[in-house]
Amino acid sequence: MNNDSKILITGASGKTGSRITKRLIELGYGVRTASRGQSATLGAGEQVTFDWFDESTHAPALKNVDKLYLVGPVGMMDPSPIVLLFLEKALREGVRRIVFLGSASIPEGGPVFGKIHQAIRQRVPEWAVLRPSYFMQNFTEGHHGAQIIREGNMITATGSGRVGFVDADDIAEVGVRALIDHQPHNTDHIITGPHSLTYAEAGEIIGAAAGRAIHHIHVSTGELANRLTSFGMAEDYAWFLAGMDEDIMLHGKEDLVTDTVERITGRPPKSLEQFAREHASFWRP
Repeated sequence: MNNDSKILITGASGKTGSRITKRLIELGYGVRTASRGQSATLGAGEQVTFDWFDESTHAPALKNVDKLYLVGPVGMMDPSPIVLLFLEKALREGVRRIVFLGSASIPEGGPVFGKIHQAIRQRVPEWAVLRPSYFMQNFTEGHHGAQIIREGNMITATGSGRVGFVDADDIAEVGVRALIDHQPHNTDHIITGPHSLTYAEAGEIIGAAAGRAIHHIHVSTGELANRLTSFGMAEDYAWFLAGMDEDIMLHGKEDLVTDTVERITGRPPKSLEQFAREHASFWRP
């Protein structure tokens, strides 16, 4: 291995990429972060400009890289054509290990991420696919956080369906281990928190920590899709996300609790109660 080799982090300003970057730097690894713009929040790692739709940015990002954390472009129903071209280029440039961010709801070969998952398993010598449940950070960094602050509610089409909400720090720690463990994982990891909860239960937990009432409002799949498109999301992707909520309600698609975090990292995953206590000031009026 080249002593100057880097671990390339795509999606470096995102919820998992930023945390993986920080942790790798703490552990002393050489990191190159790739994002559209430079950001001081990405830490001490080398930074490069990277745009999925500008191939001239791909080769510089891959120079002297042997491991890659791969986050595909967001909001696309089928990002596989552009991602798979980059994947082949990465392998030609000497990348041996790829850790890819997928979703617990989307199996290998499924929509959006599924073709990429399949290609990584088939083509990459050392690999892992992270398949997390819904992020706890959606209640702070995501649209639910804004709704809670503004209106004291969360709007979904999940009904009484349950979700194994997971902290992004726990997802990132599994990703770090998948990148640096001597033995490649060569599997997909379904990553959840310690409990499966309805959104109403999540609202009660967050409300108890914040000292205010937080309610879950259930809407139809169509109403949710229309709300998402009104925020500027592509119509096909909005219906896909709304359909995922419907699958949670009707088929228990995210009603999962796994031992992945503790098995891979040696420590239990954070509970939503602990997360809510740590972030209570965020939701207070």
